Amino acid sequence: KSLASLQPDLVISTGDFLADKQAVPVVIEALDSLLDIPGLFVFGSNDYYAPKPKNPFSYLMKDHGRRILGQELPWQELSHQLTHRGWKNINHSRALIKIKETMIELRGTDDAHLDRDNYEEVAGKADASAAIAIGVTHAPYLRILQSMSADNLDVIFAGHTHGGQVRLPWFGGSKALTTNCDLPNWRARGVTKLANEPWLNVSAGMGTSP
Repeated sequence: KSLASLQPDLVISTGDFLADKQAVPVVIEALDSLLDIPGLFVFGSNDYYAPKPKNPFSYLMKDHGRRILGQELPWQELSHQLTHRGWKNINHSRALIKIKETMIELRGTDDAHLDRDNYEEVAGKADASAAIAIGVTHAPYLRILQSMSADNLDVIFAGHTHGGQVRLPWFGGSKALTTNCDLPNWRARGVTKLANEPWLNVSAGMGTSP
């Protein structure tokens, strides 16, 4: 709730709102003031399925694509509540919005960690009227970053990594042990950039896990 005091012009959420069947009213109450500000969102795996206990060391093993999924969550109700308050659902859609006389193009994909992504649905060069083009995805898999880069987007927002799940003290700070996807560990959180690619901002997340 305290983020509203920063008076942002635009709110971008990269998913993982829920993690529990009873969470929708809690999420809406927590976001209340922010929902009065222009915003957009995509969903993550913890919006579709509740987490289940698993071996934490599995995060450090090779990902074979097998997912341990809990009960299905009320993501449709969450989407309805957020869009009813004015936020845009950009899972596999594009939108143009004007913020303080600046035209912004936005495009998003559904969760790549659950193989729900299909960038082709939003692919293509940015609208000529847009001063900035933003891509949004929950899990920053390289296939999505490369596709958005090919379309010359300016910046990509993602989440999913939880800052590396586990971080160890390291020279100059700390070091992530995993990103839980094929993104290199050094890009597990914060703003990074490779030559000829868009800026990438990976949120380490906030809040708690049940």
